[in-house]
Amino acid sequence: MKKLIAAALLIVGMTTFAQEKPERKEKGERPQIEKFTPEQRNQLRIKKLTLELDLTSSQQQEMGKILAEADAKREAGRASHKAQKDSPKKLTADERFARQNKMLDEKIAFKAKVKKVLNADQLSKWEKMQDKRKLAMYRGKKQQHPRPEHRG
Repeated sequence: MKKLIAAALLIVGMTTFAQEKPERKEKGERPQIEKFTPEQRNQLRIKKLTLELDLTSSQQQEMGKILAEADAKREAGRASHKAQKDSPKKLTADERFARQNKMLDEKIAFKAKVKKVLNADQLSKWEKMQDKRKLAMYRGKKQQHPRPEHRG
């Protein structure tokens, strides 16, 4: 009887480890969304915003322009960051401050543009969506890089 139970446990254990998990090819690879062109991604984002915020056609066009411009700036910033990361030279404190300051200025300008397009109700919904997105990103980063326990 013991041999039968041990064999059953062994078979169950082997089948659970035998199942393949879908793996990402590279560390930073993103799922499906990366395969779309910038125009396609922009179009999908506009449609999602239209569903969430009930945008009018003129608001859709304006938000499309704003998002396309922001995406272009973001991609340029990513390229710059990657070039800097690959470079052996480290940024000075003033350079880091200037980069951070520029990024925050761009965020302020983006939010001002969005405020011009959306009405008050839509703006509050949009801000809640942004907060929810930030929280999800924070939780994802926290799970990827758990803080080491203090051993003192």
